[in-house]
Parts: sequence; structure tokens; C-alpha cells
Amino acid sequence: MEVKNVAEGSFHEVLIEDGFYVLKIQNDTARIQKVSREIDSSFIQFHFCLKGNAKFVFNQGRYALEVSEENSLLLYNTQMDLPLNLELNANSWLVSVVMTIRKFHSLFSKEANYIPFLSEENRDKKYYTQEGVSPAIAVVLSQIMNYNLHPSIKELYIKGKVYELISLYFNKGTDADIEQCPFLVDEDNVRRIRQAKEIMISRMAEPPTLAELSDEIGLSLKKLKEGFKQVYGDSVFSFLFDYKMEYARKMLETGQHNVNEVGLKVGYSTASHFIAAFKKRYGTTPKKYLMSLA
Repeated sequence: MEVKNVAEGSFHEVLIEDGFYVLKIQNDTARIQKVSREIDSSFIQFHFCLKGNAKFVFNQGRYALEVSEENSLLLYNTQMDLPLNLELNANSWLVSVVMTIRKFHSLFSKEANYIPFLSEENRDKKYYTQEGVSPAIAVVLSQIMNYNLHPSIKELYIKGKVYELISLYFNKGTDADIEQCPFLVDEDNVRRIRQAKEIMISRMAEPPTLAELSDEIGLSLKKLKEGFKQVYGDSVFSFLFDYKMEYARKMLETGQHNVNEVGLKVGYSTASHFIAAFKKRYGTTPKKYLMSLA
């Protein structure tokens, strides 16, 4: 797994198999973040915008495609390379799946005629399509971005989720989302759960109680707990703990804040409590972590 941190943004590349990888790109800054990567014409690309907005720039800026929150972009062109030249807006998250066309064909060899651009007449054509992200896909994307697992099984988990993501992307059945999770039939529920996540993140230093949060978003405590677990794969406060620790880690890496300042920013009134929490999450103290980066 390759990880690059850019200020408060990050770029993670996970190799699933040879010729098949996933990119997790987060821009938590107030500035546009640019990401570039070589991708040649033997690859097919799937881009999913979880929040914010992203722009894909081609031909030295002469052409661009935008993908907005809760939308996806599929790119396929056997005639020319489509390198990744991405402009990710402030506070935007993107998950991209990139695989060779050969690998992609192998996934659907028995169902090739079901997918428009796999047919013989489209074999040598370009294919770009944009569409909305279904609730079932939104769940899987959230699970790819946010998980609390032992490092030894992270890549296996991601691999399974990426296969699930591609399966759901091409599952056009009308009942697909209902079967995936009954809670998600109600789009309003999903919107409220996402609102709950944003509230917890925006007030992470002094978060509301679960009872206060359920009142604020207009969902019962039971629906809040169950829905949050289904959408984000974790309990509200376990999710928040992981988010706070990741936020703290990135703050420390900038070198612009001391341990006390970072601890206060994420809601710890004493340095010792923050150090204990950081060690619980990462297995080392903030100071030792910074020394390991030097």
C-alpha cells in the first residue's frame, strides 16, 4: 500500500491484483488539491465522488470532465492514454478503481454482452459515462474510506469491498438496493445519517451525545445507531475516535503544531489523555511517531 500525505489531504493506492488497484484520495483542506498519475490506454477507470467535487483534466487542459458528490464517472478509451490529472476541490473525497481491460473482461467473460462497452462493436471505441451513486454503492464507498481493522487484513478487506463495488455498479436491477439493506430504501434516512457524521466531525472537540445527535437529525436513537453502523461500518463514537486520531496524525505531520495543540484541537483537555488515545490507535506515542518520520 502506498500512502502519500499532502498537508491535510492524503492519497492512498492499494494494489488489489496485478493490473488492478484502488485509489483513495482525500482533500480535507480549504484549497484545491492536484493529483497526477500515469494511466495508459490498457486500463478502464471508475471514479466515485463521496463528497465535494472533482475535475478530470485531459489534453493539457483542453478538455475536462467533472464529477460531483454522490456521482460516478467511467472512463474507457483504447485509442489514447487517459492519465489521471485530477483537481480535487476543498473538502472532497474520491475513490477510484483502475484495472486493465483484460482483467475487466475476465470478470465478465460470461456476461460480456450485458455491459454496453464490452460488445464487439464497441471494442475499439471510447466510452465515458456519468451516473449517480446508489445508496448500496454509497455504503461500500464509505466502508472503503472508513474502516477499523488490523493492518494484516486491510488489503483483503479492501479487495473484497472493491469486488462488491464493481458488482453493485453493474447490477441494474430495481430491487438491488432494497436487498442490500432495507434501511437504505429511505433516502431521507441516509441523508440524516450523513448529516450526523458531518455534525460529529465539525464538533469533534465537543461532540453532542447520541441522544442530542438523534434529536438534531430527527431520527430515533435506535435508527441512528443501526443506520450509522450500516452506512459507515462502525458505531458513531468509534468512527469519531478513528477520525480524530487520523486528523491528529495529519496535523502532527505538518510540523506546525505541538502535541498539546493537536490534542486540544481534537478534544483532549490534557496531553496525557491525547497521548494515551493516540497510542491506543497507532501503537506508538505522537512523539515517537514523529521521530519515525524524520
